Amino acid sequence: MSAPNKSYDPVEVEALKPEEIERMRDEALAAIAVAAGLDELREVKVAHTGDRSPLALANREIGALPPHAKAEAGKRVGQARGAVNKALAARQAELEAERDARVLVEEAVDVTLPYDRVPAGARHPLTTLSDRIEDVFVAMGYEVAEGPEIEAEWFNFDALNFPPDHPAREMQDTFFVKPLAGGSDGDAAESGVVLRTHTSPVQIRSMIDREPPVYVICPGRVYRTDELDATHTPVFAQVELLAIDEGLTMADLKGTLDHMVRALFGVDLTTRLRPAYFPFTEPSAEMDMQCFACRGESAVNPDRPCRTCSSEGWIELGGCGMVNPRVLTACGVDPRKYSGFAFGFGIERLLMFRHNIADMRDIIEGDVRFTLPFGMEI
Repeated sequence: MSAPNKSYDPVEVEALKPEEIERMRDEALAAIAVAAGLDELREVKVAHTGDRSPLALANREIGALPPHAKAEAGKRVGQARGAVNKALAARQAELEAERDARVLVEEAVDVTLPYDRVPAGARHPLTTLSDRIEDVFVAMGYEVAEGPEIEAEWFNFDALNFPPDHPAREMQDTFFVKPLAGGSDGDAAESGVVLRTHTSPVQIRSMIDREPPVYVICPGRVYRTDELDATHTPVFAQVELLAIDEGLTMADLKGTLDHMVRALFGVDLTTRLRPAYFPFTEPSAEMDMQCFACRGESAVNPDRPCRTCSSEGWIELGGCGMVNPRVLTACGVDPRKYSGFAFGFGIERLLMFRHNIADMRDIIEGDVRFTLPFGMEI
């Protein structure tokens, strides 16, 4: 860069001559006009507005001019650089608009096409309902207990006060397991090992493994030699509850049943107890729930029949009662100090009530058309 010289004529500085400034400006405008894309325009911008561009170098020469010549030269260079920057901005906006229009065409998505080739799955409603039941009782302070599905006869029958000649021990009701070395069906009946017919053995194991008080919920699969039809299946899900503590009564059982029904089916529903007999409870009762569809009105109003409860106003859920003192004694619990209550019901039956399922075979056949409407509730 030249040193200041008051007698130097600016027209004699080649880079600052008017025709030279116009030439630099016109070259830049021409390059901007023919830039075919944003990348090419970026290169043009560096070449004509960067630190080493002709107009930038000419601007540096202004400092060497005498004071009276700087204003005119600066105005001339500034106007040229302003025109170039304005052209750059206009061309960039034009190229960006072209790019956006092209992307809309080239990357268009047909929103009417299937969004996913792999269809969404669904949880089996039995699993969902079982989890919901567990949540109800865990919120009350109960513990979820589990046990083996292949069970010793003592846990499945003897500890539950089933006498040796009880019909449930016969082959027509119970699956007996053959010894490992094989053998005949008769050997299986004498093996002392069965596929559990209820989840009550989990209650026995819970009383043996825990010191009172005991509050457990016992869900799981059970096995009985039933024929598969619309209302029966040889393998089904069951859930049972056991509470052992000092001073428990039938009133505690009734209150627990009412809370369960309201939590699963809605408020204002109640339960009722009808006398019954079970070896492992005394006294025993059948547990009925007020029909959640008609709220019991169909039983007193013949003009409003109800398919859910067959116009009876009540739905039978399962058995319940106070734990038999003999069962407490078999598990090492002092019946003079502790009392308890228990109840149990089939989850398939509860699912059929809740969703008006007519055939139990639909629940177990594994057809996705049955499970999909229930969705992915967690």
